[in-house]
Amino acid sequence: MAQPSARASCGRTSSGRAGHWYGGGDVRGALASRGVSLVAAAACLVLLAGGCGEAQRDAKEPKGAYPVEVVRASFPHKQAVARDTRMELVVRNSGFKTMPNVAVTLDSFYYTSTYPHLAANKRPIWIVNTGPGAIAKPPVETEEIDPPGGGQTAYVNTWALGPLAAGHRARFVWLVTPVKSGRHTVQYTVAAGLDRKAVAQLANGSRPAGKLTAQIATAPPRTHVNPDTGQIAAGPNSVSPGEVGAVP
Repeated sequence: MAQPSARASCGRTSSGRAGHWYGGGDVRGALASRGVSLVAAAACLVLLAGGCGEAQRDAKEPKGAYPVEVVRASFPHKQAVARDTRMELVVRNSGFKTMPNVAVTLDSFYYTSTYPHLAANKRPIWIVNTGPGAIAKPPVETEEIDPPGGGQTAYVNTWALGPLAAGHRARFVWLVTPVKSGRHTVQYTVAAGLDRKAVAQLANGSRPAGKLTAQIATAPPRTHVNPDTGQIAAGPNSVSPGEVGAVP
């Protein structure tokens, strides 16, 4: 005589305990295996898509050398904490063909803190109020957390302003606020594209790079509003409060 199945007709096992008509363990095992397979397949698709996207993006950037000239590199040497200032780079395409995507990378407006137990050890020397590039009008929502400026890229500390025709200039401007006193240096590098196939170089074949040094004072210099002109002037106010509005 055949032995009764472990899953009895009334949902009872041979031991008398309630069982699952679908064979819970078997189904759960099958679903788990299927889930693992789906996750593995999804991961493979992501990797393949990433690789294809990278290849397609690289394919759009022409390969070659592009002569450039750094026409202007300015950053005030004397600065003060909480006093807004401006950094500017002007790049000229000195070659005979259009540069794919003129870009500048800075190293950097930040420093690495050694203070223990920080969630992030990167701390600002300058806060970027406005970066290079046109500001979207109306501004996009992400500008609530990102410094405005159309030149932002997915690369850290890199701004790009698009194609630059032969003989034309691109102006990179950063409006920043110093927040850490001391002597600090910002290094910059000019690129002809973001994918390293288009290479920018100076007339002598070297990489277009440089550095700008600033001495940031602990406190901003004293200023006052000139009551005669309404303009901000250097130094403390020489007029005492009692003299303002006095009737002769």
